[in-house]
Amino acid sequence: MQQIINFLIRNKHSLLFLLLLFLSLIFTIQSHSYHKSKFISSTNFLSGGIYGWQHSISDYFRLRKENQRLLEENERLHNLVSSLGVDSVSTKYTDTISFDKPYSYTKARVIKNDYSKIDNYILINKGEKDSVFPDMGVITDKGIVGIIENTSKNYSRVISILNSNSRINAGLKKSNQYGSLIWNGKDPNIVQLETVPRQAVLKEGDTIITHGRSTIFPRGIGIGTIVNYTLDQNKSYYLIDVKLFNDMTDIGFVYTIKNNDANEIKNLENLDQ
Repeated sequence: MQQIINFLIRNKHSLLFLLLLFLSLIFTIQSHSYHKSKFISSTNFLSGGIYGWQHSISDYFRLRKENQRLLEENERLHNLVSSLGVDSVSTKYTDTISFDKPYSYTKARVIKNDYSKIDNYILINKGEKDSVFPDMGVITDKGIVGIIENTSKNYSRVISILNSNSRINAGLKKSNQYGSLIWNGKDPNIVQLETVPRQAVLKEGDTIITHGRSTIFPRGIGIGTIVNYTLDQNKSYYLIDVKLFNDMTDIGFVYTIKNNDANEIKNLENLDQ
């Protein structure tokens, strides 16, 4: 206590000056609207910065929860669009009578992703107990990822589009010409579209999509854009380089696609075999 008294005595002149300065500022602010408004603005700036900083920290720790919420919302919207029979490219109704869902979607998390080999695979955390089975498509919100090859109770192995054995039906968004999507094993950002007939009108930047000519992917799932194209040796078909929408080296969450009419379609296709 004695030290505090000694401090006050030693600094009485400085403390008196600060007190008078503080009182004069208060009186000035209260008696002049201009000074008062500037003071309030400064206070708002400081408090706003502090609250903004606190909000940014809170947002960071909420990202995981928000990502999960967005994934669930995307899954619900995918299923809703599918139940309406809407073409994902033209946004026209393909079936105005029946509202049975032709496709259903299930979200999953990638737990392993290969992309540096010639034959790459992806492992996801959904399996048979989640109604995920072989020959189902796998996509992100940007585009296709691959096709499920094998499943266990809780997990599934996906043949990545970066796999020399991958063959996916794909074609031009602006026309009905299509071919087979393959990968030459070189650049993980570039895949190849082969056997597109030379009658097709192409230009760099054209969008490539799934064409819905199989039971795996619906029409209109994005793949990428044309960056280069050449004719084959016989001058009959194009070989097209396609830059992927997806960054295949950075896949975190995906959706599996189930075609609810797949068995019915396959049974009809096998009638003559």
